[in-house]
Amino acid sequence: MNLPLKKVASHAMVHGHCHQKAFDVFSPVETVLKLIPDLKVEPIESSCCGMAGSFGYAADTIDVSLAMGELSLLPTVRKASADTLIVADGTSCRHQIHDGTGRDAIHVARVLAMSLR
Repeated sequence: MNLPLKKVASHAMVHGHCHQKAFDVFSPVETVLKLIPDLKVEPIESSCCGMAGSFGYAADTIDVSLAMGELSLLPTVRKASADTLIVADGTSCRHQIHDGTGRDAIHVARVLAMSLR
């Protein structure tokens, strides 16, 4: 397939949303990202980000939410170089990543849009 896509970065780390994993639709996200020229796509081995909608913001559940994020997702994102794209389709996931690391994760659609410009 020859799509009019241009390089946007050299490396992207991708966090799968729980629903993507549960319904086995995370691999198509990886496949689509691999269509972008010269982009190394690396899935982040993680469980749920821990945010789960407003769960991560409630006073009685925030500690559990952060502990879930700290299992693997947040430390992995912190270790990523500044020029690595962090991709996460879940709104809650993107908030958890930002709140826990200071990094902005972007939706796969935004990565594709960047590649079309």
